[in-house]
Order: sequence, then structure tokens, then C-alpha cells
Amino acid sequence: MPTPEQRPGADISDHITLSRRGYLGVLAGAGVVGVAGCVGLDENSVSVLAAGSLARTFEDYIGPAFEADTDTAVHAEYFGSNAIMRMVEDRMKQPDVVVSADATLLRDRLYGEFTDWDVEFATNSLGIGYNPDTTLGQRLDDGAPWYEPVRETDDGAIAIGDPDLDPLGYRAVMAFELAEREHDLEGFREEMMARVHTEPDEPQMMAGVESGSRAAAVVYHNMAVDRGMPFVEFPDAYSFGNPDLADHYATVTFTTDEEGYTAEGRPVLYNTTVHNDADEPAAGRRLVQFLVDNPDLLADAGLGVDDSLPELTGDPPEELDI
Repeated sequence: MPTPEQRPGADISDHITLSRRGYLGVLAGAGVVGVAGCVGLDENSVSVLAAGSLARTFEDYIGPAFEADTDTAVHAEYFGSNAIMRMVEDRMKQPDVVVSADATLLRDRLYGEFTDWDVEFATNSLGIGYNPDTTLGQRLDDGAPWYEPVRETDDGAIAIGDPDLDPLGYRAVMAFELAEREHDLEGFREEMMARVHTEPDEPQMMAGVESGSRAAAVVYHNMAVDRGMPFVEFPDAYSFGNPDLADHYATVTFTTDEEGYTAEGRPVLYNTTVHNDADEPAAGRRLVQFLVDNPDLLADAGLGVDDSLPELTGDPPEELDI
């Protein structure tokens, strides 16, 4: 299949964007389900709404290991973290456990009514995952600074997540802005936003790069590890992977279209909590405990677990030993 760089024009599907509400409705109706089937199917189970970037982490690592250890199945669904918060707020979903790719997002949106605590358990970093058989991929393999060849690609060759649904998407937008400042690339953010393809479904985004229908995507490190995909990590200045640069990251913001939520740039920190109205709160707490007790498992999945983790916030249940 020719890449977008090799085609005279991008496919018409590159320019089709689902409405945010329409997309949420499709997801809620279809159920993007992983690990062991539909949420709440078994009695001895725990239901999870997790960030889309953790789909394979739960499918291949956490879910099987947790079930082997506790005889409790994990029934998980994966969406952009912002979409997850909307689903919980709108009571479209009532999981036992919520897992977000943006710790502050969860606190801003769910504290008070749905939970009053969370625990940070892993980090990640942003960069470019690419197909080495494309012109862009070959340039990256040759060591070209990533921001040079991406400016020469065709429209739609580079994919990002939907910034209105997912921290991965709005972090990509923020990274373009910080890269513009870091490398003195006048107009880079606007140029990239006019050029990229916005993909609300992370597995589809990764599949597009693997097939060559996209040359590259702005992704988290673990997503590239999941797929064995070549990855160029962004410098610390805009990888969102260095907690010591939190104040620097906070100099950029993104405001979503639907509810007008303004996210500041901040380090990638995954956090989790148990819903106040969980059907299986004890199983939910066991899963949270399992996440923080198994950093090696998270590292094998391509996530980071540094000495600052786990980190509790709020008023956690006494049953947790953290």
C-alpha cells in the first residue's frame, strides 16, 4: 500500500471527523471491550474503564497476571481519558475502577461526586512512532531531527489522537507548541495542526502506521513497545516525561471544544481510583493494590515506574497498603 507521502493526495477518509458526541455514542453502544469480555459479565470479576494507551498493558500483562493471582477476571474497556471522564460524569458507565492517563484530569473531573482519592502508579513519555518503510521513516532512521522530515510529509501522513477525547491528543498539540519554541520553528504548531490526521481510536491509529497508510503517529513510548514499532522519543522539553519540568510543561494549555475543559501541560502520570458506587469495590481495591505492587510488570509493558511512585492523593481507603 502506498504511504500518504507517495500518494498524489490523501484519502478522503483523512478528512472525515466524527462529532465528539457521535463518537462517544458509537463507543458506548458498541463497547470497546478487552481482556475477558463484557463489563460485569462474571460474578468474580472487576470492571475497568482505562486509558486507551493501556489497552495492551491490561490485555497482555495486568489482566492475566491479576486473574492468576486472585482468581478475579478483569473486564476492561478502553477510551481516551477525557472520554472516560465524560462517560462517568454522564453516568453512561459505572466501572469499579477508573484509570486515567492524566492524573489531574481525573481529580478535576471525578473528585467530590465519584471518588475522593487516587494513586499515581506509572509514567510515560511522548514521541514519534513510525513505519520504517516510508520516506519519513527512512529519514528518521538516518538520524534526521524528527521535526524536519515531518514538515515535508503529505497531509494526513502523521496521525495524532483526538485532543477533545484524549490526553494523548492534546499532549501532541502541546508538544508541537513547545517544539516550536525549543527549536525556533516559526509557525510549526499551526502548520502541523493543518497537516495531521486526527484519529480518535488509538488501536486504529497504530494499525495505520503499521500498514503504511500513515507514516507515523505521535504516541506514548509504551504504545510503540506494544507493537515493536520504531520510536523517536521527544526531548525532555516536550516529551512530558520528566516530572522535574512540570513548571515548563505548564506553560502550554489546550481547551476542549465540547465542555471547555482547559488542560495544562503536565508530566504523563497514570492514576487510578475506585468508583464510589462500584459494584465490586473490594475487587477494585485489590486491582489498585496489584498495580502498585507490580512495578516490574508495568516496566515490562513499556511504562515508567520511578522512585516517586506510587503516590497517594486524597482520602484513600484503609485497606490499601501503599
